[in-house]
Amino acid sequence: MYRCAFTVLLLMCVVQSGAWQPDSTLLKKHIRYLASNALKGRAPGTPGERKAATYIADYFASLGLTPKGTDGYFQHFTYTLRSNPHDTSAAGPTCHARNVIAFLDNKAPKTIVIGAHYDHLGKDGRGASMEKKPKGKIHNGADDNASGTAGVLELARYYTQNDLTEPVNFLFMCFSAEEAGLIGSKHFVRNPTISISTLHAMINMDMIGRLSDTSQKLMIYGVGTGDIFVETLKRINAGRFTLVMDSSGIGPSDQTSFYLAKVPVLHFFTGQHTDYHRASDDARKINYAGECKVLSYIADVINEIANRPVRFAETAAPAGNKVSFKVTLGIMPDYAHQGKGIKIDAVHKDRPAHTAGIQAGDLILRLGDYDTLTMQDYMAALAKFNKGDTTTATIQRGNKTLTLTIKF
Repeated sequence: MYRCAFTVLLLMCVVQSGAWQPDSTLLKKHIRYLASNALKGRAPGTPGERKAATYIADYFASLGLTPKGTDGYFQHFTYTLRSNPHDTSAAGPTCHARNVIAFLDNKAPKTIVIGAHYDHLGKDGRGASMEKKPKGKIHNGADDNASGTAGVLELARYYTQNDLTEPVNFLFMCFSAEEAGLIGSKHFVRNPTISISTLHAMINMDMIGRLSDTSQKLMIYGVGTGDIFVETLKRINAGRFTLVMDSSGIGPSDQTSFYLAKVPVLHFFTGQHTDYHRASDDARKINYAGECKVLSYIADVINEIANRPVRFAETAAPAGNKVSFKVTLGIMPDYAHQGKGIKIDAVHKDRPAHTAGIQAGDLILRLGDYDTLTMQDYMAALAKFNKGDTTTATIQRGNKTLTLTIKF
């Protein structure tokens, strides 16, 4: 991790000559509001989250965008609130949250999704805080992810006011309950308000507000999910950033939900820092000029992708994926699953689960002699095995119960 140097706010960002120039004054306005103490960290189901959603919807309306939720700009959903999203045994109250969705109709056959999550950890951190003593502390989430939300709003302004008609439509989406397990984006993919088959690509922005002035490092995930992505990203970059690219479509943010629906995805990220999931992630620490530079680049990438066909490709597990166990199955669990067993959202290629024949949608009920009815059970069971061990997995697939051989 590294901590980004503070950058003096510029009224307009300095970017490549001829490129679109985002308005840093507007970005600052959006982030300062979304990450203000008045919203108390935008935790799903709270008044602060509803205020943030209303702010986003009102801005979409001011741009003349078409509502594309199920209730105007809003798409409501519910899920079980847990203090720890990884612990499926700790049932809690029902949380009512909402996505905010708007559409720019260019009468095109394909649509590009431009998205970011707007929720954060609220007061006390909801079990995900990195603070030693989080109780009573508001986690404002300026970088995570008021920065990405502001990016969606600024790109929406650009595409509605640039006097051009692009060869694609745009769906601007701000998700809630990302911090609880990508629940908002999963809900949309499972209950889409436009056909998933018409989606050309999904652009996700999560933590794009802390570009380092020294390293200029920009991380882009999902570059292997579209056949033109790597070449396009490198060519358009032209020395603007030090690019760090990861091919996998699966990662800890909302692009994963779209990748699993076979949509090409890109996730932009300016890097970890010591304020991550802490009460110190405040608006004053955002590098606004840096975020403008990132958004200018993203717009150039979108404009290129919009004018070319993109072929979806499946990818392997994330590079550098580390776990605190000696072994891993190579799966992505569905943290929103509320029943018994570990429901699988995705299976990484050429990993033990894939080799054994485990599939997305399966429920893992047992590993060897150990029940895996909760996430805690599953983690405890994995810790019992070493590399090279062979065991069995009891799988529920629809109405069938299967026993598969696992070799770690």
